[in-house]
Amino acid sequence: MRKSITILAIIVLGLAGANLAESMSTAGLQIIHNAADPGLREVDIYVNGGLLLDNFAFREATEFLDVPAGVPLTVELAPSYSSSSAEALDSYTVTLDEGVNYVAFASGVLKPGLFAPNPEGRKSSNNLYIKDRMKQKQRQPGNYDFVVFHGSTDAPAVDVVARGVGAIVKGAAYQDITDYIRVPVGSYVLDITPAGDNETVVASYAANLSALKYQVGVIFASGFLNPSANRNGEAFGLFVAYPNGTVIELPAAEKPQPQPARLQVIHNAADPAAAAVDIYVNDALLLDNFAFRAATPFIDVPSNTELRIGVAPGASTSSAQALATFPVTLEPGKTYVVMASGVLNPTEFAANPGGKNTGFTLYVNAAGRESASAGEVMLSAFHGATDAPTVDVRVVGLVDPLVPALAFGDFTGYLAVVPASYTLQITPAGVPGTVVASYTADLSGLGGGAAVVFASGFLAPDQNKNGAAFGFYAALPNGTVIALPAPTLRRSAAALTGIEDGIARVEGFSLQQNYPNPFNPVTRISFNLPASEVVQMQVFDVSGRQVSSMQMGELSAGAHSFSFDASGLPSGRYFYRIQAGAYSATKSMVLMK
Repeated sequence: MRKSITILAIIVLGLAGANLAESMSTAGLQIIHNAADPGLREVDIYVNGGLLLDNFAFREATEFLDVPAGVPLTVELAPSYSSSSAEALDSYTVTLDEGVNYVAFASGVLKPGLFAPNPEGRKSSNNLYIKDRMKQKQRQPGNYDFVVFHGSTDAPAVDVVARGVGAIVKGAAYQDITDYIRVPVGSYVLDITPAGDNETVVASYAANLSALKYQVGVIFASGFLNPSANRNGEAFGLFVAYPNGTVIELPAAEKPQPQPARLQVIHNAADPAAAAVDIYVNDALLLDNFAFRAATPFIDVPSNTELRIGVAPGASTSSAQALATFPVTLEPGKTYVVMASGVLNPTEFAANPGGKNTGFTLYVNAAGRESASAGEVMLSAFHGATDAPTVDVRVVGLVDPLVPALAFGDFTGYLAVVPASYTLQITPAGVPGTVVASYTADLSGLGGGAAVVFASGFLAPDQNKNGAAFGFYAALPNGTVIALPAPTLRRSAAALTGIEDGIARVEGFSLQQNYPNPFNPVTRISFNLPASEVVQMQVFDVSGRQVSSMQMGELSAGAHSFSFDASGLPSGRYFYRIQAGAYSATKSMVLMK
């Protein structure tokens, strides 16, 4: 690049003579060549017919030049081989104010029809874009001031996000020039994202502002996002122009990785042909010989990208042998439980009584839990027995089902329960008196944790290729799977042929702490009875005055739970007492309205 020694003299030649140079008022002007058209890689720039810049290259900048103010200036772009302004390709007329600093971006393409259109419909023809009130220096050395120019013709409107700081530019489209942005001097990573979508990073750049000689500058987007659609012009990048004309390219930085998703996989396909399987993710082996009724711990997996989960026989050597492949895309930061369930060929197995499709597939709970608040356990239930009907899952001592109308393939949301031992009864949906099976779920040691309870196997193995028999299992977040045992049942002579009431004997009388506590206005109170007793509950205030009582009648041995509604009581501390025959226990609770 060659610059005229006496800028004023060259310019005023076209006005009234070089002798005016001494008396003419001036403005400051920095010119930046940002026209990515390959036909404009180098240009000559004339002002009022005089050559100002010779062979001015793409992505070069001048220092701030003193130019006449208050008079029209004709700025012309000509090919680099030009001999006069008569060969100009484009011409622009500007008038600058005295004492004001300007930056002028030459940007665009000569023939827009030969280039990719702008996504927002902005005109991409070559033009001069001017920003006034520019700075040549920073008066606060601890800060860095800059403007941003969007000069990429085929790029959409974008946000510029300073990683760890937030969006510093919002919705900038081609031709836009921001006002000054001030940040403390330091090192930054700038993420370029579609306008309004700061989760999708298009490109990232390292901006080390900690050792700058100049504390003001211009950051400009330059080049094409898609060079092949733009006559193989220069590729997109971010550049900084300093007041002295220095231009540096901001180096590319590693894009931020989206927050991973959390995933637990449970093998609950009772088909004997799937007793052990290999699990592939995007053709890579994840689980080798993954056994029926086994579970993985929760693991980090990539998000915002399609995962092809292939299930192959346990002796497989590659994903090409997969029995089935399922595409899934997980969201950043979410927790998933994936249950593999069903049979490979439903026609070879007993049909589902409810007409459900029993073909092998993956069932996904997109609201998985790994933990709970202190004093509670989070439970989700899954029906994975292909030949079992729709059922209710009941807890001995509760009138309403814990899980109503659970059909094959159903995942429930998570339920918060008190960490205690429960007896679960499985009944046909809507038929509470017919207990199909009964299981003990000892959750007393799982406070603050979570579990997935799942029905597994076949009710009639002999009709299902002698597959595994029906049972209930619990998968913990660490991958441990526990078989829920059948409880010791109290039976009578009249009920020798079946389950009488599914009530588990509980050793000792106990009263649990109410949950939640403090509460407003409803809380749950649980207790255990070692034998059938007439039960009464009383509530007292801090003065010892009885404020509520409940006659529960005779309750059977086992675990019981009920809700206490304190809507009619004021906030404060209360004491609740359970009396059951010779047994009695008292605990305190806090009502907070």
